Amino acid sequence: MTRHDAVVAATNYFHAGHFQNDLAELVSYKTESQRQNNSVELWRYLEEPMVKHLNRMGFKIHIYPNPITDAGPLLIAERHESADFITILIYGHGDVIHAQENQWCEGLYPFRLVEKGNKLYGRGSADNKGQHLINLAALEAILNKQAVLGFNCKVFIETSEELGSPGLHQFCNQFQDALKADVLIASDGPRLQANTPTIYMGTRGGKSFDLVVKLREGAHHSGNWGGLLADPAIILAHALSTITDARGQLQIPAWRPNSLTDDIRSILQNLSIGDRSEPAVDFEWGEHGLTPAERVFGWNSFAVLAMISGNPETPVNAIAAEARAICQLRFVVGTDPANIIPALRKHLDQQGFTQVRIIEHEHGDFAATRLKPEHPWVQFVARSIACTTGKQPDILPNVAGSLPNDAFSEILGIPTIWVPHSYRRCSQHAPNEHVLKSICLEGLQIMAGLFWDIGTDNSYNHDENQQ
Repeated sequence: MTRHDAVVAATNYFHAGHFQNDLAELVSYKTESQRQNNSVELWRYLEEPMVKHLNRMGFKIHIYPNPITDAGPLLIAERHESADFITILIYGHGDVIHAQENQWCEGLYPFRLVEKGNKLYGRGSADNKGQHLINLAALEAILNKQAVLGFNCKVFIETSEELGSPGLHQFCNQFQDALKADVLIASDGPRLQANTPTIYMGTRGGKSFDLVVKLREGAHHSGNWGGLLADPAIILAHALSTITDARGQLQIPAWRPNSLTDDIRSILQNLSIGDRSEPAVDFEWGEHGLTPAERVFGWNSFAVLAMISGNPETPVNAIAAEARAICQLRFVVGTDPANIIPALRKHLDQQGFTQVRIIEHEHGDFAATRLKPEHPWVQFVARSIACTTGKQPDILPNVAGSLPNDAFSEILGIPTIWVPHSYRRCSQHAPNEHVLKSICLEGLQIMAGLFWDIGTDNSYNHDENQQ
């Protein structure tokens, strides 16, 4: 078998319809981790399709309950070929976000894969079932042609990522030996451009919290009490306006990172964001003097995800008792996560908003991670992708979103390489989620070529000082 044969095998798997059939099976499992009392479906996803795929490839499989009560189970599978071989770790998550069943376009249903032109619609098609299926199918394409991979492989699938991966870090601490590997190679999130492969080596962190102003019990008539009772919504709006200026520039010094260094800027300087079919970038928004790529991959951003005061659906003539804003800070390496909330508290107090309460969310926080762009694994994967596709991949120091990457980079202490198989307009976390068939095909080819190169090439260098 040659490298060409490996890529052709993955291509044939797609063109024969096997990828679409396999993805349809995975999508049919209603693995909404945010839906209460859904643990049976999460266990089924691991015990049925995942075990079936991994058994065919000779993996030894173990499924474990989550260390956190009510969080979903986790799977570790291992294929060990030789103590002399390196070990790669493949990660994915089998749970999906809320289905939002009544909001999909006519003819679409979240748990049925529907083909329309170049798109395959279904919940989890992009996030993340389709992506880890591509990686597993690429492995199997090689094993169907020859008996060995040429490396050891571990597969790690969780089912609570959409809840913020509760229990994952405890699990990785507990099972460090079982998850020990030389590198993580995984897939999640979108490419920067749909027609160009992307590599990223880390993630922005995420910190979620509510800002609440509650002044009294119950609402009071706005005519009788207007001008006499303080309005919590107005107070909260003014408090929010001090966190950024009118163009969204952060006004809290501790929230402004120091890690947008020259080497990171050199990577980001030639990257463009989006295309004509995507929302236009607001060039007058965000940190002044930064390019769009620097703003989203190299800087921090504050967002108000939702706000409420009173009853927006049926407003009445009354001054509400309470106002609430659900907020989030996305942050890069160079921001101290432990100081995010204390810095906000200090800022609000200094601005005179001592009555604004900060309520941290129990789940949903992620740490910021970043691998050095010159790391040998980054260069190795980039060469492999270019060899397969004839394209130089976009290389990002970290993706704009958040993932539990620190469980692998910090707890397991391994370099992390992410090769996404989706694109920015996939409607991830929204109705009408889908993948592009063209990216899925190219993803299968990329991963088959990459796994072949890992199994046959000894040119990579595992210098831990460069991790």
